[in-house]
Amino acid sequence: MAHSRPIVTSLHVPLASVQGTLALDLSPRHAPPPVPPATGLGADADVVPIDPEQRDQLEQWVHRYVQACVEIVGGDRPSSQLLRWTSGKIYADLRRRAWLVAQAGGHQPGVGRVQPVRPQVMSVRTCFVSARVVEASARVRYGARSRALALRFEYAGDRWVCTAMEFA
Repeated sequence: MAHSRPIVTSLHVPLASVQGTLALDLSPRHAPPPVPPATGLGADADVVPIDPEQRDQLEQWVHRYVQACVEIVGGDRPSSQLLRWTSGKIYADLRRRAWLVAQAGGHQPGVGRVQPVRPQVMSVRTCFVSARVVEASARVRYGARSRALALRFEYAGDRWVCTAMEFA
């Protein structure tokens, strides 16, 4: 029985200097990068002008809202504390998340349990889509780790109501 041997080729392939790396242009800039032209509805279509004081007040309120959300999910607060400022869909999602975390941790949601690592809202950014619709993002730190939240608020009657929320 004959044994087959591997075929050895003498094909030489030179390696490029950027093999296995991301090719970046690292030459120094002498001017800011060009701004791409606005497309679609125009440069100011995604953000409406808003009074800076109103923006600051809303960002502070969103900061407190997000802090309450992460404390609800962690089991420190009852979900009912945000009922007034939360749509039914988002309220149900917060309760579900709090229940899942409580099940995993072996405790009851919203009974004042103190989390071993307290979540802390580090930053909040808002974007006024219109005078009555605001989209926000927040970074929340859990010890050495961070999470992000994306939220949408709509002004309904006499208050802002959270109508969309995504944890990332």
